[in-house]
Amino acid sequence: MHSIGVHVAHIIVVGNEKGGAGKSTVSMHVATALARMGHKVGALDLDLRQRSFGRYIENRRAYLQRSGLDLATPDYRELPDIAEDDLQPGENIYDRRLSAAVADLDQDMDFILIDCPGSHTRLAQVAHTMADTLITPLNDSFIDFDLLARHDGATGRILGPSIYSEMVWSARQLRAQAGLKPIDWVVLRNRLGAQQMHNKRKMGTALQNLSRRIGFRVAPGFSERVIFRELFPNGLTLLDLKDTGVSNLNMSNIAARQELRDLVAALNLPGVGAVA
Repeated sequence: MHSIGVHVAHIIVVGNEKGGAGKSTVSMHVATALARMGHKVGALDLDLRQRSFGRYIENRRAYLQRSGLDLATPDYRELPDIAEDDLQPGENIYDRRLSAAVADLDQDMDFILIDCPGSHTRLAQVAHTMADTLITPLNDSFIDFDLLARHDGATGRILGPSIYSEMVWSARQLRAQAGLKPIDWVVLRNRLGAQQMHNKRKMGTALQNLSRRIGFRVAPGFSERVIFRELFPNGLTLLDLKDTGVSNLNMSNIAARQELRDLVAALNLPGVGAVA
């Protein structure tokens, strides 16, 4: 079993075992917001196939090189290769690769943000045990509510925790046994639509009821906006727009920037003030 050590950096894990909830967008915006505020931010992408978060940061580096701009950027690292001969008897190679990457960043960074794949993997499981703050973006629908708990649509009754919630519970147990502080689990209501107010209210009530049962906080995420798809190719975030020559932000962009400010404030991270 991997060891859960005490870390200097505050570790933020973005996890959700369903794809399409905006994990990489949330990861990039939170990591870059912290970097722009002057914090040293390390970044890891555990989705070794898709690498959406890693590609987002690579796009940013390429754009900054082309444009000559100097914008704060998270320090992205690949997981190091580990030779089989270097493993201890019974040690998992993925445990070693992740712990080595975190150890490499830990002494120099204020925060390490780890983006997990949209599926259950050994790397994601280990990352959850390292989380000081766990962010779970959730599309604002009962299809995604199923990620957290089994739900009776007719009565609204919670039938039991999901496999993902049970994994978070196990991670909390391991941290408690190691004498570490509890995970601050924050569920983001992401991709909120302007319509369907009745469904939005039902979803809000169900999440609040569930939060008390399985121990997470609910925070507002991002509304569904075209701007997020436009930012990715150049690796930009909402906070970078004025620095790249966009002087007249439209109302949608201004609202999105405020959503990001609200999100960072809701995370209540140590030593982090308001986003400018």
